[in-house]
Amino acid sequence: MTSTSSETRPFRAADLGTLVVIAWSGDHPDGDMPFLLAYSLGDGEGGPEGSAAAIEQLLHSNDLPIGDTITDATRQPGFPVTLLVEAGQAVVNMPHLSAQCTVPPEWLAAVGKRGYAYFLFATRAWPGAEPGKPVAPEALAAFAGDEETLNSAAHALLPARSLRG
Repeated sequence: MTSTSSETRPFRAADLGTLVVIAWSGDHPDGDMPFLLAYSLGDGEGGPEGSAAAIEQLLHSNDLPIGDTITDATRQPGFPVTLLVEAGQAVVNMPHLSAQCTVPPEWLAAVGKRGYAYFLFATRAWPGAEPGKPVAPEALAAFAGDEETLNSAAHALLPARSLRG
């Protein structure tokens, strides 16, 4: 019998489907928090379930646990997931993946003050939020704040680096 589970199948970026990253800043008890949300449209060959399995495999291979644990990469110099902030763009890099998005000025200000961003990589597909189309703040809050999204996502604090030392 041939197994097709994500644990035995080699990782293929195409299985993720269309990957989208959104940046925003929000209120936090100690000031504005810069957030980055990565998610798939669920349009890969295996549909939303296949995209979720591929994301789970990617997260596991990059030491990003799924659930309510927040990985503090600001305290782990060799962490495989990095954040580059340059020229109004945020670029998340990890083995097998590089994704970027344009960030608003308030996000840049928040990341400048903190030195890191809160990264949320959802395994749950969000087919309604397509690249290049504005996302209503209410829709973003409903998806990113949904218990199912949060419990099935990886959470990390990623130190912000720039090309200018």
